[in-house]
Amino acid sequence: MRVFPLPIAVAAVLCAALAGCDNRAAPVPVGAGDAALGKRLMEQYQCGACHAIPGVGAATGTAGPPLDKFGRRSYIAGRIPNLPGPLADWLVDPPSLKPGTMMPNVGVSRAEARHMAAYLATLR
Repeated sequence: MRVFPLPIAVAAVLCAALAGCDNRAAPVPVGAGDAALGKRLMEQYQCGACHAIPGVGAATGTAGPPLDKFGRRSYIAGRIPNLPGPLADWLVDPPSLKPGTMMPNVGVSRAEARHMAAYLATLR
């Protein structure tokens, strides 16, 4: 049996205990969303007012980046991994993931974000 010095053991226990102390909401569960519903939700939330989005009616905005080929991107907002869970979390509350972002929290629910993320993943 290997014995670690007391400061290392204490630090390890504290890190493990603090890992569960996150005050943010639980991450969006990763699962298959409905891309067709996600497209409709992007129209409903008027994402096209800021973004050009292929297939979304009247989505010709230029304030935000165009979302064509979004499914091929490695990162969201330059630093968040473009994976279903983080993408859905971004759609729910962008400022919580990147303070100072121009993308507002528009009231997307966690369930809606899952569907919107599924649609964005189809843009290749």
